[in-house]
Amino acid sequence: MAFWEYRQVIVENMEKAVFLDRDGTINVERNYLYRQEDFAFLPGVLEGLRLLQKDGFRLIIVTNQSGIGRGYYSEADFLKLTDWMVEVLASQDITISRVYYCPHLPDAENIRYRKACNCRKPALGMFRQAVTDFNINLHASYAVGDRMRDCSICLETDCKGYLIGQSEEQDIVERVKAGEYKRIAYKENLYECALDICMNTLQIPGGERK
Repeated sequence: MAFWEYRQVIVENMEKAVFLDRDGTINVERNYLYRQEDFAFLPGVLEGLRLLQKDGFRLIIVTNQSGIGRGYYSEADFLKLTDWMVEVLASQDITISRVYYCPHLPDAENIRYRKACNCRKPALGMFRQAVTDFNINLHASYAVGDRMRDCSICLETDCKGYLIGQSEEQDIVERVKAGEYKRIAYKENLYECALDICMNTLQIPGGERK
């Protein structure tokens, strides 16, 4: 078997994924959210997630949760909300493969979470763990979030990304819109990203993006 044929077999056995931020991407941004009654899905999110799932993407959430380290809510509070959110999505036939979260801060109030870690975005620890856990082909994968740190994986790999919404500084939003970031584009919301991603995979043989 030629090398290129061997490499093709490896790639074909890998999975594609969309790495999703949570707050401001999946749900309405509320500072240090941890209660179910304060949680609300953003418009078009359910439809967008269904499109991505139907197109064969694993849905993986990658979220900074410094509220844990700051002592605003507990890790148990976060996990309770996460379990509820995943169950709600499952009731809509949407499967979240895994939720990765970082509770750390260098100056965290809770000493248990006080560390300079390699998982808090823009660090790539959570992304790398997901790639290992699910055998992800980054060339065929995407990251979506309302801050540039949510697309940090796109700056160091050939994963493609989307900055959405208006949470990021306006000058950075304008630079993304102007195409200054090679693998990061701008869309208004997750649903628009899903449409664009699915259109790309339809246009490319084998379902890989250009």
